[in-house]
Amino acid sequence: MSIFFHEQLYRTNAVMAKLKNYPVTICGAGALGANIAENLARSGFDKLTVIDRDRIEERNLSTQPYYRSDVGAFKAKILANNLYRAIGTKVDAKTKELTPANTTQLLKDSQLIIDVFDNSVARQAVKDYAEQLSIPCLHAGLSADYAEVIWNDVYRVPSEVNDDVCDYPLTRNLVMLTVAVACEAIVSFIATTEQRNFTITLKDVTVKSLFL
Repeated sequence: MSIFFHEQLYRTNAVMAKLKNYPVTICGAGALGANIAENLARSGFDKLTVIDRDRIEERNLSTQPYYRSDVGAFKAKILANNLYRAIGTKVDAKTKELTPANTTQLLKDSQLIIDVFDNSVARQAVKDYAEQLSIPCLHAGLSADYAEVIWNDVYRVPSEVNDDVCDYPLTRNLVMLTVAVACEAIVSFIATTEQRNFTITLKDVTVKSLFL
């Protein structure tokens, strides 16, 4: 029986074949990126690349799929190791900082880019690269009780004043809800080419389509 037996029953064989062979690059291996990578891998995606220069800290453990023994190690490397051990998916882990100067090197061969970086400079670099090469790119971000999942053509990079990533409120439930919405938007796009944008609010547990 396939690891993806239940997913396959829901998605159909044709869609699962598309997911398996669709190259996806995830920019960021933090709360959103690591969980999105794990969710996609466990949904049948087999060509995943993850880019993140950061190392695991103890404060990451409540919202990110890492262990206490991983503290101090590179997020992307540990994520790749864990997913290979769990289901045999080989993730290409790149432990480099993405900048406007190396986007071509790090993002080449991407058929779909997922931007979940935590700073505006890197987000802008990803947005610009995807726009220039007409590569589909989905951006996801969190702010206290609110989250967005927005495709590149209508996405606006937030101001740098919001880049203080060391001290901010964040609940696991909002992270996981956003991950589910983002992953469904990704699968839906690959299956149908439709790009759907969403907003998520936790206090009222609401997911709304966003039309811009």
